[in-house]
Amino acid sequence: MNSNQNRDTFIGGILLLVVVGFMLFSKANTTSRESASMTSYPVKAVFNRVDGLFEGDEVRLGGIRVGTVGPQILNADFRAEVILYLDKGVDIPMDSAAAIHTAGLFGSKYVVLEAGIEDGLLQSGSEILYTQGAVVVSELLGLIIDEGKARQAKQSTPPKSPPSKSPSKSPSKSQAQSPAQQGDR
Repeated sequence: MNSNQNRDTFIGGILLLVVVGFMLFSKANTTSRESASMTSYPVKAVFNRVDGLFEGDEVRLGGIRVGTVGPQILNADFRAEVILYLDKGVDIPMDSAAAIHTAGLFGSKYVVLEAGIEDGLLQSGSEILYTQGAVVVSELLGLIIDEGKARQAKQSTPPKSPPSKSPSKSPSKSQAQSPAQQGDR
């Protein structure tokens, strides 16, 4: 019975360590979100599709990380509203555009900002008006495959030949020669 008590105590201790670990992780995650809100400002972008975009994904400008993706909700027009937390100190023109891109063919998604030319800058609570939603790779591949099949079918169908005329008799050699040539014989 003593060995059972030792085993139960050992398992209980490990379980306690796991619970404490989860609590510390949760606190660290909350602290990092609070510090992120101190070093970033939220802007809103509305997309038709955000397939595969998750909270915490990167926001990039010129290939450089300038923020993170925040919460996403479905608005009254059935479009995806996404909050983007942009790093303070990164001045982004108000007429900038946001697009959802994929890292590689099947990689993770991220938001790409294309800087505009307007003098006014995005502020906390601003909305990015020019957006392009996510491209679903499987749909794109389906379109490419369908286009290839259509071209292949078009090439394999024999072209229609014009109606054939009855063979005409070609003139004999003697008929085809001019009278001057016939006199030379």
